[in-house]
Amino acid sequence: MAHKRGKRLVVRVLVCIKQVWEPESLFNIQGAELRPRPPLRRKISSYDELALEEALRLKDRLPHTQVTALSVGPEPVVEALRRALGMGVDQAVHLIAPETPPPRPASLAAWIAAYAREQSFDLILTGVMSEDAMQGAVGPMLAVRLGLPLVTSVVSLEVAGGALKVKREMEGGRRQTMALPLPGLLTIQSGPAQPRYPTLSALLRAKKTTPLTLTAAELADPVTREDILALAPPEKRRAGLVLEGDPSQKAQRLLAILRERSLL
Repeated sequence: MAHKRGKRLVVRVLVCIKQVWEPESLFNIQGAELRPRPPLRRKISSYDELALEEALRLKDRLPHTQVTALSVGPEPVVEALRRALGMGVDQAVHLIAPETPPPRPASLAAWIAAYAREQSFDLILTGVMSEDAMQGAVGPMLAVRLGLPLVTSVVSLEVAGGALKVKREMEGGRRQTMALPLPGLLTIQSGPAQPRYPTLSALLRAKKTTPLTLTAAELADPVTREDILALAPPEKRRAGLVLEGDPSQKAQRLLAILRERSLL
């Protein structure tokens, strides 16, 4: 639960971020794995950037909030953590894990839970899902492992009186307002707040910062409960036909096509 130092409310927040390939990246499919082709460009998954922004907005309102960014993965993950430091987080934690085969959600939840359990965070934020796998599994699995109340698809949050008040997105764009005690876990959906850009000076300072580094497999055993059997590109849709000319010519061409296909 959020605690006080004198009259100050101190909230310790953990934000779990994932580094993904840029959407423009090209891939080869090899069995059940995606193999990126040069040039290789990585970024923080967009929903995780939104989670970072919500944590930093909370810090703006409650200046004694302490925000830690955590990411699991190989050495390049450090760049994502340094960007988070540039955005304004207080600490970065790198749980080292191999890139291939990619860790499954159950393993990620086990490793993050093992670290978080020792730190007594008041609030844990994740993106609602990652841009690549789009499973939305790690946040709920992490909440179960830590025994925390969970709200998904959150678009805004505030802390008042040691409790959380959140708005979440429902089907059809409806908004649901909920309250839950701290500590708790939220998965963040896109809302009105957009991720801030780090200043150049903040990025330069972040490049000189070394994240706390731990080996994921030493925190907890990997968990294998499901296997990826294969990957495949989407089926090609039939190509469309663009009619050219003025409206009269387009109409005549359309009638001709319909007659050719015995649709008239």
